[in-house]
Parts: sequence; C-alpha cells; structure tokens
Amino acid sequence: MVSFIDMHRGEHGVEPICNVLPIAPSTYYDHLGKRADPTRLSDRARRDAALQPEILRVKVSASFTSGGGRAMLEAPCG
Repeated sequence: MVSFIDMHRGEHGVEPICNVLPIAPSTYYDHLGKRADPTRLSDRARRDAALQPEILRVKVSASFTSGGGRAMLEAPCG
C-alpha cells in the first residue's frame, strides 16, 4: 500500500489517498521515516533484514531440487 501511495502522491496527495485506502497518513509517514532511517526499525525488523540473504539463498537452492518445500524445511539454520 505504501508503494501505491508513493506512486500516486504527486498527483493526488497523501491525505486524499489515505482517506480512500485503509491506512492512516501517520502510518504512511512513519513507514517513510523508517525507510530513511533504518535505526528506527524494531529489533525484529532488523533481524529479519539481516536474515533475508540467507532465506533467499535457501529458497533459491531449494527451487532447483524436487521437493523444494521439504528441502527448505530441512535446510540447516544458523
């Protein structure tokens, strides 16, 4: 939803878009602030971001095998 607002805010403005969509303007602006300053992210969000390369690596390696879902479940963690 935030990316949609990003794409159309120049034409319509943030508040009018948020009046139609189920998102408060403050939520949109908070998301922008966290995108600009990653230190504002929660501990969970920072851990998720740190794990993303490993998740993608396992996902890609599992997609080249049969039973990819099982391969992802059996992949070593950590």
